[in-house]
Amino acid sequence: MGEIEDAIERADREAFTREPPKTLKAQIGFLLKQFGSAKAVAAQLGVTADSVNRYRRGARKHARPDIAAKIDDTVKARWQPRVRKRRRQQAAASGGITVETRARFGYTAPVGTTDDGRFRRLTVHLPPQYAQRLFDARDTGASDQQMRGIIAEGFKEIYFQDGGGRAMGLSDVEINDIDYLDLDY
Repeated sequence: MGEIEDAIERADREAFTREPPKTLKAQIGFLLKQFGSAKAVAAQLGVTADSVNRYRRGARKHARPDIAAKIDDTVKARWQPRVRKRRRQQAAASGGITVETRARFGYTAPVGTTDDGRFRRLTVHLPPQYAQRLFDARDTGASDQQMRGIIAEGFKEIYFQDGGGRAMGLSDVEINDIDYLDLDY
């Protein structure tokens, strides 16, 4: 997973109205409801169906760390899909998306101005169309670099050009060396 996709996942998790199951037994119970059978859960996790049934019964209280991480990730990825969908639709329709980052921004500028990239800490609210483009790109399997391009384009329009009020000669903005990136919608 790339930095942008991780940020979208974190923003999705912040939308949960209830916490996902914590115990191994409860997590397996949830996954069994989602997938329908121990065999399907086992195939998803890379374990045997017998192991899944042992977790379900409580005969095994702890999974190996790598399997426990898979179980946790699988549960969180499927937890409250309607809440996630509603929040994304709201962001794409009217709310927009807020991007907070510290990264090196470089850009192509007219002759006589500086175009040296430098670290900036920015918090910028991007309009709904950028949220929609970002979600569409993620759903179609776009690379992290492509999603960075969408965010960089939004930064160019909203932050650097101030919606058309300045820096009109600025042609390309790039985001590099991301220290952190956080999304909220």
